Amino acid sequence: MQLPKFITCLLSCLLLQACDVINEPVDPTLITVKQGMLKGYILPHNDVVSFKGVPYAAAPINDRRWLPPHAAEPWKGVKVAGDFGHKCMQNPLFSDMQFRASGMSEDCLFLNVWTPAEREQQPLPVLVYFYGGGYVAGDGSENRYDGGSMAAKGIVTVTVNYRLGLFGFLAHPELSAQSQYAGSGNFGLLDQQAALIWVAQNIAAFGGDPKKITIAGESAGSISVSAQMLAADSIPHIAGAIAESGSIMGHVTTLAEAEEQGLQFAQSINLDGSATIETLRKIPADDLLKLATENGFVWFRPTIDGRILTAAPKTLVKNKKYADVPLLAGVNSQEGSYKQLLGEIEPTVDNFLQALQTLYPEDYIRVAELYPANSPEQVKQAAQALMSDRFISASTWNFIDSVSANGRAETFYYVYDHVRPAMKLGFNQDKDGQSSDLGAVHSAEIEYALGNLSLNNIYQWSELDYQVSDIMQSYFVNFIKTGKPDGENLIKWPTFSSQQLLILKQQPEVQQTAALRTRYQGMAAIK
Repeated sequence: MQLPKFITCLLSCLLLQACDVINEPVDPTLITVKQGMLKGYILPHNDVVSFKGVPYAAAPINDRRWLPPHAAEPWKGVKVAGDFGHKCMQNPLFSDMQFRASGMSEDCLFLNVWTPAEREQQPLPVLVYFYGGGYVAGDGSENRYDGGSMAAKGIVTVTVNYRLGLFGFLAHPELSAQSQYAGSGNFGLLDQQAALIWVAQNIAAFGGDPKKITIAGESAGSISVSAQMLAADSIPHIAGAIAESGSIMGHVTTLAEAEEQGLQFAQSINLDGSATIETLRKIPADDLLKLATENGFVWFRPTIDGRILTAAPKTLVKNKKYADVPLLAGVNSQEGSYKQLLGEIEPTVDNFLQALQTLYPEDYIRVAELYPANSPEQVKQAAQALMSDRFISASTWNFIDSVSANGRAETFYYVYDHVRPAMKLGFNQDKDGQSSDLGAVHSAEIEYALGNLSLNNIYQWSELDYQVSDIMQSYFVNFIKTGKPDGENLIKWPTFSSQQLLILKQQPEVQQTAALRTRYQGMAAIK
């Protein structure tokens, strides 16, 4: 039966409209997450869309201070995600932190997402990065953590704010008694976990693959990575991990010790004869931070709280209760300085031995054997290695060594050894305009690894620095995408199980780990 002419015309028009709808390009700046719609902005220089200041949890204020994070409230309409949120409460402790945050507040549980403007048919791998700062400072808005460069290379990149200092890591008997897991502290780590779960639930809307999330971080962020690898509720969402300088091993305290610190803190600002948690929650955040700082309560550590950490890290790894996923970990060649041991005295062998004797009265001869030095220059190198190990290098090694021995996933270890250039005129502390560093100092690798040299205008970057950045970022990108750092035009990175590591510099070199293993095993036997 032949359809009437007008019906045929009508159907043709409807079909053409449907085709137009199908072919109409999707606006990459508009996406929908669990809480509502978000409006991001395209960065024209690299064809990346950024979504800044996205709340992943409710504000931890008033009665929610010192509680695990609650779910973010839904919003109506379209939420404009054009500016970074508040940074969490902190003191200005580190001069290398360049913030772009919208001020400072307890209301700080935001994350930022960078994703390619051109969406691929297949979901992209995801990088979730935790900032460093000793758990007392830092923010996801810092220039060095910007996700634009990684997103331009096909990785959906996320930076996460988490509570710091006394707001993020205070433990107290009252808090432990009120919790469902009989513990407290680690609220900052619980924030990170909540953000990780939020990413797993929502990252597909940004073009990311929730099954290919790599967590990464430097210093306290690196310690956080290892902690999340041990946290039962985080493990299902971790496909890979990058730990830059630090692990939870050696940087954690018992609940009893943490609660005792919490009691001392409360008593130190005993107002009107009351030191209860209820009273402390009523103190404005700015005043509380000031009181804590004035009374010497600045530094807080992660705790074996019964939720993030249900036992000592070594025990959890030994019992295989951790994320057995590809791990890339390493340290910088100058995490600590020889002057931290010797001060301003001459770096002679005799002065070195005397300093060792002060630190290790009963074992200084054995320590000197593990850190040998027969000249002033060797003294500098040996003292630098010792202070680096005492600070953060040994804990990083111990974590990857333990994980590698107990798991099946491939692991990779590095020592970053590219010396950062001197600061520009006006910033420079070196009279001759040259860097006085003997190696790569703590945190120096971040801009190189994430491709953000151009966003840090303090240093005198050269073409060499950009070459090193290209090498290091390529290794990281490959690892995030495939679980292996190797790629075209790169020196092959051996696995840690092969007893080898990679020295990251202009021309990377493979090195045996035997000497490091001997050193760390020897120091482990020294109390």
